[in-house]
Amino acid sequence: MDVVECIEGRTSIRVFRPDPVDDETVNESLRLANLAPSAGNLQARDFFVVRDQKTKKALKEAALNQDFVRTAPVNIVCCANHERIKHYGERGRSLYCLQDVAAAIQNMMLYLHSKGLGSVWVGAFDEAKARAALNLPPHLRPVAILSIGYPAEKGIHRKRLPLEQIVHRV
Repeated sequence: MDVVECIEGRTSIRVFRPDPVDDETVNESLRLANLAPSAGNLQARDFFVVRDQKTKKALKEAALNQDFVRTAPVNIVCCANHERIKHYGERGRSLYCLQDVAAAIQNMMLYLHSKGLGSVWVGAFDEAKARAALNLPPHLRPVAILSIGYPAEKGIHRKRLPLEQIVHRV
């Protein structure tokens, strides 16, 4: 699949078949995530692969009871690593590491889509509950939960704003 087709075809998937997602695919998505740009090449992001049912249930509760977090065959909790970004001070902690995580997530989602898998980027969750579910150390901040599986629904292509409304040339 070419990159334009992949970008245009990807949608958020919230209903998954129960088929397992193999470790090789998950590991390749993580390898490609790590190739995303990062501030100072510090790669201030950590990933927690969650397959355990008890942990998925706790993450579902953290994610405002969005049940697809529990039913997805795998979730990857994407965290900003404040220790690894400390070189850049407060701006690194409040912005750069979030950008690092976001770029990595986009790489993962596009790769997964190219392999016929669906995913959804979950940003609506209680950080303290997600932190507790994974027993995260203080220097890791959960930024997003990526729920992954084989689609059991067809995603919706949402309308986008026209470029004239969002692009400004100076």
